[in-house]
Amino acid sequence: MPVEFPPLPALDPGGRYPIIYADPPWDYKGQLQHSGPGSGDSGGAIRHYNTLRLQDLMELDVASIAAADSLLFLWATSPHLDQAVGLGNAWAFEWATVAFVWDKQRVNPGFYTMSQCELCLVFKRGRIPAPRGARNVRQLVSEPRAEHSRKPAEVRRRIEAMFPEQRKIELFARDTDIPGWDTWGEEISHPQTERRFRKQTQEAAGS
Repeated sequence: MPVEFPPLPALDPGGRYPIIYADPPWDYKGQLQHSGPGSGDSGGAIRHYNTLRLQDLMELDVASIAAADSLLFLWATSPHLDQAVGLGNAWAFEWATVAFVWDKQRVNPGFYTMSQCELCLVFKRGRIPAPRGARNVRQLVSEPRAEHSRKPAEVRRRIEAMFPEQRKIELFARDTDIPGWDTWGEEISHPQTERRFRKQTQEAAGS
């Protein structure tokens, strides 16, 4: 793998998550992108964070932290839609539908049409977690794009409205201070998992 992520949380069956929210660092094979005419080079994903190949993403044991009845909300860029469906399946979830469509209020050049939206897919494992909260949550989220790849907090708030009582975790997170959410990812601090990972690394080096 091009990057060593901290271990996923080690949980007993009663501590698994009914709601998993993930924004994978999709690999664009080093390709760069532009934000629009006159805006210059945005640098592409690889200049902002470490990316992972699909096979490496599939090997993450997300199933081990998912409750028997759980949902996976998974962000997918348009070029990776087919890979996103395969990734959800590899993590032991079944494809359900498109949960959210994010209108970024700005366009990017594209090979076919001007790119303006990004999709958050939803996958299901077992049944939809109960109890349910709001059932009138809108699919379209119109929020201006912020820094590279940061998703609008409104999506997280809508998931909270739909499932207010369930344990939730955000994978590949950037922020740790999210009330009601556990977080995991390369860009945030994990004191317990980092200590365990360092110990395992030192033991392996000494063997």
